[in-house]
Order: sequence, then structure tokens, then C-alpha cells
Amino acid sequence: MGVVEVLDSVQPTRAGGWKVDVSRGERNGRVSSEWFNRPDDERYLSLDDLWANVKGRSERSRSRVVQTADIRVEAARDSAERLHLVLPKAQEPVAPTHWAFGQLASIVGAPASYLRQLPAPLAGINLQYGLTNHRAEQVKTFETEDGRTELRAVTGPDYGRIHDFELVEAVQRIAGNGTGDTRWKVPGVLDWSTGVYNPDVEISRDTTTLYASDRDVFLFLVDDRNPIEAGKLADGSPDLYFRGFYCWNSEVGAKTLGMASFYLRAVCQNRNLWGVEDFQEIKIRHSKYAALRFAHEAAPALTRFANSSPQGFVNGIRAARQQVVARSDEDRADFLRKRGFSKAESGKIIEKVLMEEGRPPESIFDFVQGITRLARDKTQQDARLDMEGRAKKLLDRVG
Repeated sequence: MGVVEVLDSVQPTRAGGWKVDVSRGERNGRVSSEWFNRPDDERYLSLDDLWANVKGRSERSRSRVVQTADIRVEAARDSAERLHLVLPKAQEPVAPTHWAFGQLASIVGAPASYLRQLPAPLAGINLQYGLTNHRAEQVKTFETEDGRTELRAVTGPDYGRIHDFELVEAVQRIAGNGTGDTRWKVPGVLDWSTGVYNPDVEISRDTTTLYASDRDVFLFLVDDRNPIEAGKLADGSPDLYFRGFYCWNSEVGAKTLGMASFYLRAVCQNRNLWGVEDFQEIKIRHSKYAALRFAHEAAPALTRFANSSPQGFVNGIRAARQQVVARSDEDRADFLRKRGFSKAESGKIIEKVLMEEGRPPESIFDFVQGITRLARDKTQQDARLDMEGRAKKLLDRVG
């Protein structure tokens, strides 16, 4: 494990947490979407428990490349998804999961939704024909023994599998058990009535951000006991941030492998991320050399972020606050017009800053905050993302 430099923490303004201003920065709903859609049996209370599950599953699995023409389809007289496949040199048939059935249908060029509506014998005939006449000739299977042998994935022969446990192990190297034994932990919660973010919340099925299903893993952790001050708010109180990251993977091909690092001001009860700044993301497709890219690119990037000083981020925020670009209404309108904002949008951006700060925007940071606040009002996702992207691009140009 790399050496982790513990930053000096800011003393809380009141017992139980720190006052934060979540009106600044961006809102990120990725973790909330995961939290909302995960049933209890996909929620884990520690990285150790999560690792034990996905590691054990991997140890009971095997992968092999087979000729598609050598696969035999067996069908009972019930639903299409009760089909079984007899693979070359296998001692018993394997049962495809819902996900693997869809992959198999896609490989042979048949609509999975249509096949699922057919009687099993007829679906089996269609699949058998497709496999026998499959031009690519080979597929890679991924089979797991769990009471019975399940076919969990059917991919192309060059699919570069990164096992779910490998990602969890990379996180464990910097986060231990993810429960507070290191600086990285499952997040706390924002009290909307007081604006105080409390990092010390009991980890339960309702609050955890460690997830795994039969087809993926997703983890979100924060360093929320060591706030970072990057300037002052309008009332003179510190503008506090925390470091955070989330990562994901699917060893069966349902998702890429990826990780995102960022600074944020709070996490609410619904696991929305508030006040997000400096969002950075890496994605790795499960291509032939995916395992090498994970080992040499993604895992080291996660370690670097975990062990790095936030000084560069803090300096960037301070520079943006200090870089005055408009001192008059004409300057403000001209600054926004040159960056593609309409007259109506410019007026709303200036109004947002005036309402929050008690003065019109002057610095790069003022304009960035106004743009991101306006982005939140956008009902169409594409328009919101476009405006958030323009705000980030503006901040990236500082210095």
C-alpha cells in the first residue's frame, strides 16, 4: 500500500460536521442512480464483504474459447430462457443467465426480446441455426459453478476480462475496509435543514455505497473527515470540499471498467453528490489488452489521486477567484457573449451570481458558479451537460 499523506483537517463549525455551501459547483446523480436501483442483496457494508463475494465467485468460474458450431442447444417445453447449452467437452449442460441469453442472441443476430416470447423449442431452433452458421466461428464463454453451472457471459474471443475482484482489490489498497480504518470511507450525509454535512453516519443497507450484482460492481468512497478549504464564501466562512471517487466494472461485459475522481462539498441522503468540482474520468473497454491498461493506467491513477495533495486544486480555485475579467455590465455581457451564451442566458447567469453573492460576477470563478447554477435549471439532460461542460472548460483555462 502506498503512503497516504493525511492533510490537516479544518475544525468543524459545530458538533457533528461542517457547514457547506452546496449551491456552488455541479450536482452529480450517478451514485444516487446506483443507490436507488440496488436491492438489498446487492448492497455490502464493507469492502471485505464485497471482495469475499466477488472473489469467491471468480474462483468458481472458468473461461474458454469454443467453436460456435460445436455448441448444442437443448430446450424444455417452457420459457425460452430455460434453454440449456451443451458446450464441447463439458460434463453437463450450462444454463445461461438473463444477461448471457441476451449476449448469445446478439451474437447470432437475433432479437433477444423476440426469442424470449417464443416457446423454448422454437427459440432453441433459432439459436442453434444462428450458432451453426455464425461467421465469426468462435466465442468466449464464462461459466460459474454455484449449485448448478451458469453461463454468465458469451463474448467475442478477444474479450479482455478484468475480474470484479481485481477492481475491489485496487480500492482496498488505498481504502482498507472502506469503513473508516483509513481516510477513505462510505460517505456521511447532508442535513438540508442546517446545511451541515456529517461524515459520521452508521453504515447500513440504506446508506452504503458498495454494490455488486451478478453482472457488475460499483463503489463510491470519500475522504470526508479531512475537509479542504479553497477560499471563502460571501459571508467570510470557509468554502469546504472533500475528495471522492467512484469506480465500476463488469466482468461479464455489461459495462466498461471506469473510475472518476473529483472534489465535492456534500453527499445527501439520496446519495446525490453536491458541489462537485474538477471531475476527471477514465474508461477502459474490455478489449484484448484491457487487463494491461487496468494494471498500468487505471489502478495507478486511483492510487495517485488517493495519495496526492489537493494543493493544485486549491491553487486553481484561488486563481479563478482572483482572475477578474469583468468590472462593468458591458464587460460581463461581452465576456459571456464571446463564450457562446445568448443575451437571455447571460442575464440569468448574472442574476444567479447576484442573488447568491450579493454582487454581480467579476472573476472567472464567479462566472463558472453562475453557469453551473443555471445548468441545474435545465430540464433537458443534453442542455444541462453542455452548459456544465462549458463551465468546466472555462475553469480549466485558468492559468
